[in-house]
Amino acid sequence: MIRISPVRVIGPAGEQLGVLPVEEALSAAQERGLDLVEVAPTARPPVVKIMDYGKFKFEEAKAARAAKKKQHIIQLKEVKFRPGIDDHDFEFKTRHAREFLGDGNKVKVTMMYRGRQIAHLDLGRAVLDRVAASLADIGKIESDAKLEGRNMTMVLAPK
Repeated sequence: MIRISPVRVIGPAGEQLGVLPVEEALSAAQERGLDLVEVAPTARPPVVKIMDYGKFKFEEAKAARAAKKKQHIIQLKEVKFRPGIDDHDFEFKTRHAREFLGDGNKVKVTMMYRGRQIAHLDLGRAVLDRVAASLADIGKIESDAKLEGRNMTMVLAPK
């Protein structure tokens, strides 16, 4: 598959074998029982390495799995409130939101209006402002409170 000749050849141990024609590089790889892999096609001359291609792909996949295992995926957790929430319920729900923010997740705070409560949007907004104020030390407002149908939502992100 290597079209350009000559190529710079690197041995299996990383040593330079020099600039060789493609046929010589292929024969050198075959006599060692390994593959000839193009590692830098844009270089002039192109760089090829004598290696075990199957082992190379396995090591690459293993490194990708290890990197995926270490990454932390931020999730969006939701905490729902009502406009007439009592103090104990408010503290309980904000404590959960604080735990979510502490774990590095975003928190969607939803204010649910039922029936005639929709006429008093200011009461729900006051509760959302109170939530944002109580969590200001650990989180910041990512998107401000906005009304979507009968729900008002606000998103908090960890600091």
